[in-house]
Formats: sequence, C-alpha cells, structure tokens
Amino acid sequence: MKEYKYKINGTDYNVTIGDINDNMARVNVNGVDYDIELPEQPKAKPVVKHAPVDSAPVAAPKAAPKKAAAAAGDTVITSPLPGVIKELHVKVGDSVKASDVVCILEAMKMGNEILAGKDGVVKSIDVTKDESVQEGTTIMVIG
Repeated sequence: MKEYKYKINGTDYNVTIGDINDNMARVNVNGVDYDIELPEQPKAKPVVKHAPVDSAPVAAPKAAPKKAAAAAGDTVITSPLPGVIKELHVKVGDSVKASDVVCILEAMKMGNEILAGKDGVVKSIDVTKDESVQEGTTIMVIG
C-alpha cells in the first residue's frame, strides 16, 4: 500500500492506494473507498536477442594532421587552431605577398584570416573548402 498526502485548493486529502489487479485499483480518499478503473497500459515490446558477435566494432583511428613535405626555404602554413576552411583565396602557382590573405578558417563561429606570411609562390594546397582541420594541419606550402 502506498499513502500520499495532498493539499488541493486548500483542502487536505489522505490517499491510500491499495491492491492493483489488471486495470482496477482500490483507493481510499479521506476514509472513503473507491474502485478505480485504470487506463490500459501499452504492452511492452518484445525483447529481441541477437546472436553474439565475435568482436566489437573498432572505431577508425583519428587522422593525424596533414603535413606536406616542404623543401628548404619553403614556408608551411599550418592551422593555428581547429576549425573549418571556409574560403581559399589562392591556387597552386599563384604569387603571393606576405600580407595576402590566403584563406579563411572558421573557428568558434568566427572567420580567421590566414596570411601568406612571406612573399612567394603557392607550391601546394593541402586542404579543401569546407574541410575540418585540427591545430597544426598543413594548409599550404609557399616557396
């Protein structure tokens, strides 16, 4: 038996719930017994058992940041923080000045301008538009 005390609109009620059989319950409210018909409960879905699996699936290893091979004197531009490449402003073979914006990296909902950092020619672009990158991922190489 379960006993409850309620205050409804300033009136105290002592409620005792007795036996519950099928969809009928015996309830006592302030000393008066009532037979209550309960709504039908949804039937439980059957439990489906599967045959044992030889081994659990293995998650793919997390890819290491891309690193391009750079020759002596080349400048490797890497991502300063994790984000998504939103725009690429140059192509392989383009000449750039140190102050040129070569791409936009979106991180924490902000567009970050990535600068060439040195005068030269774009030797490789190692990312694509809308690609997610980790901190340290090579974005491009300027020679």
